Amino acid sequence: MTVHVHPTTPQGCPALVLNADFRPLSYYPLSLWSWQDAIKAVFLDRVNIVSEYDTFVRSPSFEMRLPSVVSLKSYVKPSRHPAFTRFNVFLRDRFSCQYCGSRDDLTFDHVVPRSKGGVTSWENVVAACSPCNLRKGDRLPREVHMFPAHAPYQPTVHDLHQNGRLFPPNYLHESWLDYLYWDSPLEP
Repeated sequence: MTVHVHPTTPQGCPALVLNADFRPLSYYPLSLWSWQDAIKAVFLDRVNIVSEYDTFVRSPSFEMRLPSVVSLKSYVKPSRHPAFTRFNVFLRDRFSCQYCGSRDDLTFDHVVPRSKGGVTSWENVVAACSPCNLRKGDRLPREVHMFPAHAPYQPTVHDLHQNGRLFPPNYLHESWLDYLYWDSPLEP
């Protein structure tokens, strides 16, 4: 089936994906689907269309407005324990070096270095800018008088969602605003 799009390109029309309770599946990154995935989910009867763009897709047999907000028909229970990833460590630590507060050139640091028996875990890894990470090296915090601003901990999905709300994306379509609750940006 050939689909023609008029007048705006669909690439600029992602769909905000809400759970069945009308909450976003995630805030950071914001739960968005491409227009193709949204239409496929509509035809597979997996979502309800909540709001639409003024952009249409057309084929010889149908015409439809692109969905701007969709909600899942079946509730997806959020995971209670997020995966341990570099991105999630940065999100937990609000994209700030835990030693100096910088937001530039972030890496992650083992508070207790691996060379001293430290493990790669939520409770031992923090976001650190490259200069602080290099300065600390493979030494313990007390040896260099560098202590994390916040003790590392295993966050819940709720913690990460709350932190994600502090970083709204550059683009928010007006039809999404009733479903998103953004806090003011963090102070530098």
